[in-house]
Amino acid sequence: MGHDANRRPRPSGTVVPGENLDHDVEEVIAAVLTASRLLVAISARALADSDPTLTLPQLRALVVLESQGPVKLVALATALGVNPSTAMRMVDRLEAVGKVDRQANPDNRREVVLRLTAKGRRLVDKVLDHRHAEIAAVVSRLPAEQRTGLVASLRALTDAAGEPAIGPSPPPPPEKTAP
Repeated sequence: MGHDANRRPRPSGTVVPGENLDHDVEEVIAAVLTASRLLVAISARALADSDPTLTLPQLRALVVLESQGPVKLVALATALGVNPSTAMRMVDRLEAVGKVDRQANPDNRREVVLRLTAKGRRLVDKVLDHRHAEIAAVVSRLPAEQRTGLVASLRALTDAAGEPAIGPSPPPPPEKTAP
């Protein structure tokens, strides 16, 4: 039996919200790490099925370029959390395989702007579609009330991290019925 000095004894294993904040935080961390492992595995499978020569960090660079549009190298490095020389090596590799191109900044010819090529955009779309389908299959196995709680929890987590939200995909068009 667990108990507090000021409370009646309660059955062992009973959790009082906020009673043991360190334990609560550790439980959340364990759950997030487990979910992270799942999501990384889904991303890795989507990438392997789409382009096995590309790495997850390279995919991340392509996704940043897809979501932020043409950017300077420093902005890409900042978004990826790497130094500019690391970002430059990544861009060199992506440019060599035709997924990224560099163009002079029309506002300042001394600067280079990075952008996805059509080939890079097709790859990002393919990987994200694959990821979406696999995540949809997992989420569809959850009961509706758990999905609602999951949405609120994940939004709180991404808000706390300052991660920009991605809107839900539009619903499929209604099926046409025969007249």
